Amino acid sequence: MTTSKMIAGLMGPTLIAIAVAMLLNLDSFPVLVEQVARDPTLIFLSGVLLFVAGLAIVRAHNIWSGGWPVLVTVLGWLALLSGLGRMFFPTRLAAIAAQIGQSRGLIAGAAVVLLVVGGFLSFKAYSRD
Repeated sequence: MTTSKMIAGLMGPTLIAIAVAMLLNLDSFPVLVEQVARDPTLIFLSGVLLFVAGLAIVRAHNIWSGGWPVLVTVLGWLALLSGLGRMFFPTRLAAIAAQIGQSRGLIAGAAVVLLVVGGFLSFKAYSRD
């Protein structure tokens, strides 16, 4: 359980920070996404970082039973697979990002999901058993 708490203690606050940043920059997010979509190299490099982070989580924490720690494993696998997708298909994902990035509602919804998941992981990581 200590590995689960350690990784959740990193992932939770990170997801919260990302979500809050998304919400604070909601008006400028379409412009940011458009700029990123014009640079597949940035998408590729973010894929490398996501792949390494996901691989590290999966290598240290590939737990598929036991309650909430499964969420840590699932997020690790999602990061790994997302990283691979960004590395293998950066130009295709740039086009998709350009379309999705124009929807403020979708961005706000994604931010809320990240906020809830990050809050849950932070609670589990920093609370006593």
